[in-house]
Amino acid sequence: MAYSEVLLVKPVDGLGGEGDQVKVRAGYARNFLLPRSIAVPVTKANRKQVEALKKRRAEREAQELSGAQELAKKLSATSLAFAVKTGEGGKMFGAITATDLHAKLVESGIELDKKRIHLHTPVKTLGKHTVKVKLHAEVAVEVAFDIVSENPIVEATETE
Repeated sequence: MAYSEVLLVKPVDGLGGEGDQVKVRAGYARNFLLPRSIAVPVTKANRKQVEALKKRRAEREAQELSGAQELAKKLSATSLAFAVKTGEGGKMFGAITATDLHAKLVESGIELDKKRIHLHTPVKTLGKHTVKVKLHAEVAVEVAFDIVSENPIVEATETE
C-alpha cells in the first residue's frame, strides 16, 4: 500500500492536531484530507508553515484548558436533584441516565456536550450519587446529584 506524508492544517480526531506531519494512506490523503483543505502535501514551502500552525495550536489548547477549568468551577458548585416516581418500598420506576443529567445541566444554564458525561450504568436507586464529567484531557470534575421520591414512600407489605 502507498503512503503519503501530509501536514495537517486542522485537527483530526485519531490522527493529530494542526502542525503535525503525519503519514497516511495515499487514498485517504488524496480523496479526503486534501480536497477538504484539512491537510497539505509536505513540501519545503509548506514546512515553513509548521511553526505558525504549532503556535496557533498552542494558543487554542491553552484557551480550551482555561475554558474547561472555568466550567469545572461552575459544575463543582452545581447541585442537581431529580424527583422520580416510586412504587412500594421506594423502588424507582425507570432510571436516571446521562441524557437526563445533560438535560438538567442545560436547564440550569451549563452548556456542555453530552458525550462528556461518563455515567457507566443508569442510576436506579434513591439517594446521593456522583457522576464524572470529563471536560478536557487534564480537567475532570465529579458532579453530585440527588434522587428523591416525589410521592411518599410506602413500605412494602408482605402477603402470605
